[in-house]
Parts: sequence; C-alpha cells; structure tokens
Amino acid sequence: MGLELTPLAVSKVKEIMAQQNPQPLGLRLAVVGGGCSGFSYQMNFENETNPIDKTYEFDGLKVFVDQASLMYLNGTKIDFVESLEGSGFKFDNPNVKTTCGCGSSFTV
Repeated sequence: MGLELTPLAVSKVKEIMAQQNPQPLGLRLAVVGGGCSGFSYQMNFENETNPIDKTYEFDGLKVFVDQASLMYLNGTKIDFVESLEGSGFKFDNPNVKTTCGCGSSFTV
C-alpha cells in the first residue's frame, strides 16, 4: 500500500523547505510514543539518510520513514488542509483504531 502525499501537501512541504538554510535533503515522517492515546505523528526535515529507511519520492520531494514507523504509516494519505480553525497536515491512516479528543494522538 505504501504512503501517499497529496499534491497540495507536497507543495506545502517544498514551500517550507525552500525557506530553510541550508535547505534540507527531505522530510522525515515518524510515529512516536506519546500523546493521550499512545502514538503521535512527527514531521521533521532531514539532512542525512539512513540506509535502512524507506525512501519515497513525490514530485521531487524525498520522504524518509524509519522501519519501526513504516508499519504504522502503511496506507496513510497525508494532505494539507486550510480551514477557519487553522491549517495543517492531515493524516488519513487506515491503521488507526481510535484517536484522542484533541486529534493529535492515536492508537492502533
């Protein structure tokens, strides 16, 4: 199944990366322990690759996922949304069983 980033999400990440100095090599996605439901998503810019990472490429944007996070992110679609409440990246993850009330953490 893999991982999917919408064109809008890719565009937004590239826009933010272009403002960094030095410009990062790509984006790292991870699932980390924490939050009120057990796990949360983490997005960071990456300047080095790890040979055991799974590397995806979306319209020239490199996205790195570590092996442990890969099983939690398999089949996930990431979009960028803008609304009256604010804007941000939205994860549509078929592996998630429940989320917390604030929506920032989940269980699998």
